Parts: sequence; structure tokens; C-alpha cells
Amino acid sequence: MAGLGEQIARQQRTMGPLLVAAVVIGLIGLPVAAWLDLRDLSERMLRTQASEISRIIDEMRGFYGSDVVGRVLQADDAVTATHNYRDVPGAIPIPATLSIELGKRISAHDGSVKYRFVSDLPFKGRDPHQLDLFERNAIFALRANPREPIIEVSGSLFDRHVRAAAPVVMGQVCVTCHNSHPDSPKTDWKVGDVRGIQEISVNQPIAANVLAFKYLLLYFGFAAAAGLTFILLQRRQSALVQGINKELSEANDFLAAISLKIAKYLSPQIYKSIFSGQKDVTIATERKKLTIFFSDVKDFTAIVERLQPEDLTVLLNEYFTEMSRIALKHGATVDKFIGDALLVFFGDPETQGIEEDARACLRMAVDMQRRLEQLNRVWRDRGVERPFRARMGINTGYCNVGNFGSDDRMDYTIIGAEANLAARLQSIAEPGGICLSYETYALVRDLVRARPLAPIAMKGISREVVPYEVEGLLGELAQRPQVISEHATGLDLFLDVEAIDENGVDRAKKRLSEALLALTIRSKPAAF
Repeated sequence: MAGLGEQIARQQRTMGPLLVAAVVIGLIGLPVAAWLDLRDLSERMLRTQASEISRIIDEMRGFYGSDVVGRVLQADDAVTATHNYRDVPGAIPIPATLSIELGKRISAHDGSVKYRFVSDLPFKGRDPHQLDLFERNAIFALRANPREPIIEVSGSLFDRHVRAAAPVVMGQVCVTCHNSHPDSPKTDWKVGDVRGIQEISVNQPIAANVLAFKYLLLYFGFAAAAGLTFILLQRRQSALVQGINKELSEANDFLAAISLKIAKYLSPQIYKSIFSGQKDVTIATERKKLTIFFSDVKDFTAIVERLQPEDLTVLLNEYFTEMSRIALKHGATVDKFIGDALLVFFGDPETQGIEEDARACLRMAVDMQRRLEQLNRVWRDRGVERPFRARMGINTGYCNVGNFGSDDRMDYTIIGAEANLAARLQSIAEPGGICLSYETYALVRDLVRARPLAPIAMKGISREVVPYEVEGLLGELAQRPQVISEHATGLDLFLDVEAIDENGVDRAKKRLSEALLALTIRSKPAAF
């Protein structure tokens, strides 16, 4: 994973400057390439136009020299102007004939510019003009409005053709000539009439100019290559990232599985504080006032002798599972399991205050005793002759809490005389009972009815300790559902007030009444 990470880092360091350079070149290169191509295109068009103009002028000069000046110089008599000047010695062309002949010469070459002088009313001696649809429409439109220009643009995607038609307007000289000429098809011309049109056609092959944009083509080629390179680098980096993500996912799954396994060995509060970073995994302790709970199973050694190891394991695990669940529900930190004993405490790493911690501990102990009674009923149904009966002790006092051990292995626990006192209190409690220290009793006295026992002395505690045995519950605890359980020879009683339904209540009352009656009859002396 480290190798892939270094490879991606190197790519990032390389791609960063390359990307910046590509963006800068892209921003500067496009206008530069466009300007260079437009400059070349403009030069090419200017050269083409200059060449066409030069050709047209050469044609005009050649026609003028041969058909005008040459004929004038060859004339023996006076020079005349006529439409059929070639048939008349010494004649020169009239303007219309000049335009027609000049158009033939200009259009005879394969150039981009063509010129044509046409009319739908030619002289009788001339060849009729072949007019296409554009020319006929142009003559018709210009005779209706000579000032409206007629332009047609046609062609394909790679070739454009522009045709422009201008009117040939009759002047006074033209009107006099045409109205008096014997070959004129029309003799009522007026000044301002449109005789015909002169058409200029320009053909511009776009395909020929596409290659003129060589700089833009180079720019786009470079941009395409840069983009392709960038895509390939991104795909490569994406593959590397996917590989890292896969490895990270596998590592996360592995760590998640490991953390779930580790969680089984830690109290949820400790697990949360370590993995959230609230606590460091270092050897360190704090002195805090805690409420400590200690419990063990009465006559556990005798129970062990009666059960197979497999059955004992099942019972013990079920017992600790239920007790731990109740402890966690009340916010306790489960410290450790010592054989059949259970050590938990309130006040670290989370606390609700000294008083509320003590009250939560008492509620937890009550719930544990009630749940154990329910478990005993289940275990008896399984054939367990002597189920568990727990003794519990609770003490409130200052302890050292934190990580104890070595740098290689630690245990989050508590030490101190107050923790030992909780163990001592449970040892003097009755089976199924709860014994409190005075410090704890003072914090929960509104919840329980307790009687003081004989003072006890403990090593590490200078004062005598007065234990309090819980006899009954007051306040909120007294209102909670009760489990009544009693077992002896000939007696097997279990009553869960919370679990029993309405029909069960009636049946229980009936059976209990029958039991009381049977016991009453038995207690009466026999009659003689």
C-alpha cells in the first residue's frame, strides 16, 4: 500500500505542473493559432484576388488592343461603332457588344471569377442568350425595382458559389440606337429601362482553404494528444486509487473484524474511549470516587461438583451474559470476571455524578437478582438441581482507576481498599441479597429499606465499616415488577408478576388458594 501511495504521490507531483502548463498553452495557443491561420488565409485570398484582377485586366487590355485599337488602326475610312463590328471593316464594338465579348474572354478561363452580360432581348443577328432561372428572375426583378440588389448563394458544405446581378440601364444614346436599329427586337425603349443584366459569379471552394488552417489543426492535434495523455494518466491513477481503495477496504474489514473481537475483551465504554481517541493506551491512572459492585455465586464449588464441565460452561456463560447486559443497560463499566465473581464499577470513564452513579448501581443489582430468579426457573426446567444464588456488595469510595500492567500488556481496572471493601460486603450478604456500605446507603436511602449489621474492620481502612443489608425497596424500585421465587424440599415456587397475563393471574390465585388451604389442613392436629 505504501508503494502505491508513493507512486500516486509522484504522479500528482508530475501531473500538477503538466496540467498547469497544458492549461497555459491551451489558453495562449488557441488565439495565436487562430491569428496565424487568419493571417495566412488573408494573404492567400489577397493573392488569389490579385491574380484574378490581374487576369481580368489582361483580358480587357488584350481585347481592347485587338478588337478596338487594332481595328481603328486598320481602318481606311471613318471608324464606326456597331454590334457586328467584325463584319464591318474599320468598325469597333458598341458598349453592349464590348461587354458580351469581354465576358466571353473572362469566363473562358477556369478562374474563381466569371463575368457575363446577358439580355432576354438580343439583336437579331446575335446568338440568343441562354438564360438560367437565376438570370431570368434577376431580369424580371430588376425591371420591377432596379435598385434592389440580386444575390444568390449556393453550393455544398465544401464549396460556395455567389452570383450577383446588376441592371444594365438604358441611357439616351442607347435608347436612340436601339429604337432606330433595324436588328433591335424592341423599338420603344426609354431612358432608365433595364436592357439586361451583368452578372458576376465568384466560386470559393471551402475545401481548398481547410488546409490553410494548419496552425489550428496543429493546435487541435496537440490538444487531442494532451487530452489523450491526460486521460491515460487519469485512468492509470484511477487504477492505482482503486487498488489502494481495495487494499484499504480489505484492511478496514480486517481491522473491523479485529476490533469486534477486541471489543469482546473490553467494556464498551473503554472500547469507545480508546477507539475514539479520548483515552491513550498508556500506563496511567487517576484517583476518582467510584461506586463499586462485587458479586459471586453462593456455594459455587458445590455446584461445580454436580455439573459436567460442558454444562457448567453453558450456565456460567449464560449467567455472565445476562448480568453484563443488565450492567451495560445501567451504564456500568464491566471490569472483570473472576471465576464465578463479577466486578463492575460506576464513575469512569463515564459518570452521571456520584449520587446518580450509586443509585444506578443499586437499580442494576436489583435487576440482576430478579433476572437471576428468572434464569433459575429456566435452569430447573433443564434439570439443574441447584441453580445459582448470588450475593452482592456495593461500596462508594475513592479508588485508583486506569491502565495497569506493562508496556506490552495492560488491564483497565481499579485498585484500592474501597474495591476490597465491596468484595467483603458481598461475602457477608445473604444469598439473593444485597449489602451496602454506609457511603452508598447514604446516597440511596430514599430507594431502599435497610438494616445495619455489626461493624466490620478491614485492612487498609482505619475506620470500622457498618454494612447495611437491603431488606426491601422503596419509591420507584418498590413499584417495579417483582419476581417471587422459593425452592425447598416439596416446594417449588416461581412467580414473575411482570410476565404473567390476565388468565395466568386468575389461575395463579386459584392455585395459591388451594396451596394455602392444603397447608392449613395439614397444620391442624389430627382428630381421634
